[in-house]
Amino acid sequence: MVSIVVNGAPRAIDADPDTPLLYVLRNDLGLMGARFGCGLGLCGACFVQVDGVPVPSCDTPVWSLEGKSVVTIEGLTPHPVQQAFLDEQAAQCGYCVTGIIMSAAALLDRDPRPTAPTVARALDKHLCRCGAQQRMIRAVVKAGERMTAAPETGVAAGGEFDG
Repeated sequence: MVSIVVNGAPRAIDADPDTPLLYVLRNDLGLMGARFGCGLGLCGACFVQVDGVPVPSCDTPVWSLEGKSVVTIEGLTPHPVQQAFLDEQAAQCGYCVTGIIMSAAALLDRDPRPTAPTVARALDKHLCRCGAQQRMIRAVVKAGERMTAAPETGVAAGGEFDG
């Protein structure tokens, strides 16, 4: 039995300790947002946040999560980066997007005003064959601008107009 917190709710996981987190999320908890891609932690389709850090759930055994907090795309909502992805039409097929959004949200939590090169580096480990990478980068930058904008003025904290 492994005790973890998933999307804010304490969970007692009754699975083989070596079971990948992805299988527990999808098969035991019914959380389908993280997707199986490569099974090696290399493509990013299965990324979730563990204690605020994006990790591949396909090769993270549940034993390693004892006492930790896991956030999936289902527990992230609502987040400004999700709306920015919609606004920028940054998703094509959508298969990789949940993992990318989880990494982007973690980046924005650490650095709410990332530059495009910073976003590109943070998302570099994610594979997307649809060709929407530039729109994804633009969406993350815009989400950060919105997150740091002064609500009464619409002016971002850095002094740029956010309109």
